[in-house]
Amino acid sequence: MSLHQDIDAACAALEPQVIAWRRDLHQHPELGNREFRTAGIVADHLRSLGFDEVRTGVAHTGVVGLLRGSLPGGVVALRADMDGLPVTEEVDLPFASKARAVWNGEEVGVMHACGHDCHVAILMGVASILAGLRDRIPGSIKFIFQPAEEMPPEGEEGGAALMIQEGALENPTPSAIFGLHVTSRQAAGVVGYRPGPTMASSDKLKITVRGKQTHGAAPWLGVDPIVTSAQIVLGLQTIVSRTLDLNREPAVVTIGAIKGGVRENIIPDTVEMRGTIRSFDEGMRDAIHERVTQLAEGISTASRATCQVCITKNYPVTRNDPALTEQMLPTLTRVANSGPRPMGIELVPKVTGAEDFSFFQRLIPGLFFFVGVTPPEIEPAQAHSNHSPRFIADERGLEVGVRALAHLAVDYLSQKQP
Repeated sequence: MSLHQDIDAACAALEPQVIAWRRDLHQHPELGNREFRTAGIVADHLRSLGFDEVRTGVAHTGVVGLLRGSLPGGVVALRADMDGLPVTEEVDLPFASKARAVWNGEEVGVMHACGHDCHVAILMGVASILAGLRDRIPGSIKFIFQPAEEMPPEGEEGGAALMIQEGALENPTPSAIFGLHVTSRQAAGVVGYRPGPTMASSDKLKITVRGKQTHGAAPWLGVDPIVTSAQIVLGLQTIVSRTLDLNREPAVVTIGAIKGGVRENIIPDTVEMRGTIRSFDEGMRDAIHERVTQLAEGISTASRATCQVCITKNYPVTRNDPALTEQMLPTLTRVANSGPRPMGIELVPKVTGAEDFSFFQRLIPGLFFFVGVTPPEIEPAQAHSNHSPRFIADERGLEVGVRALAHLAVDYLSQKQP
């Protein structure tokens, strides 16, 4: 049989084990920088497969494994994220999470509400399959199991950026990287892709407005930060709708939390607003930051208040390398239209969610794609989204994920041969 056929046959045989791994990981989720059990399972698995190198403790709990094929060739990387979310699960499953943990000083439920349990199980499956075929693989494959994609706890570093700082892409350096994300926006097994900007940058916004506290019955004796904040919130809506060229790329400015005051008859000294900024173009991203600051400070000054604007850049734009995407699209198409449950491939719209896979893509060409996990009896538009306490992953999508990453790695290395 051909190498492609052998990969598919191995995947079919391994599917029950991949599902078992996923259920175990789902039942025992861990938060960012605390994925100790998960990392231990991954490291033990890679060592059992005879990986040439297995490095642990990268960016706190990350695992990097290197599998050298028997034939000469280049280097490619595959990545899966490992962390769960501070979400209390509301899905009635025999392997539902009952885990509890402390997140930023608060006790919370923990759940794999974004499907990272699926990602880890998929990449463990890919490791098993390719280790069994290493005699026919040209080059090397670097397996990156990453912690804290959902952001590390406050005051800590973590995620892809820290893995890069600690050498995850070095010795050897891959010339391309592939990653995937399961999604409720597509039916189970459907593959989604997009060249160029695919997922948005993500920035944290905090605006603190300071006025002068006074009695609510005599507002002229003070400076009202609540009214000033309301004007700022309304003004922020014009940044995207009136100052950006939306023919280029979409953008979002959202205020998600406002806190100020303790009584109905006291105008407080201070109001704090928190929000998020999303964009698909780095130049537009910087322009939004500048205009948010100018607008908030200008409205505050006109209202006799003061304000402090703090914008923290979190994740860059997840931008799929166009040339790499075109090169590997035949592989994704073949995988999506074959196998035991062919579901097809779709060009998907931009996603305003963010991904720190983008940090890897800043250094080497990368392709990040999606695999649907919504059960066929549920319309994807009606499915509970990723990050919901009622998010459900149809495990029929796992097999497609395993086949996709395995075929991408092998095809890319084969195409790199002189």
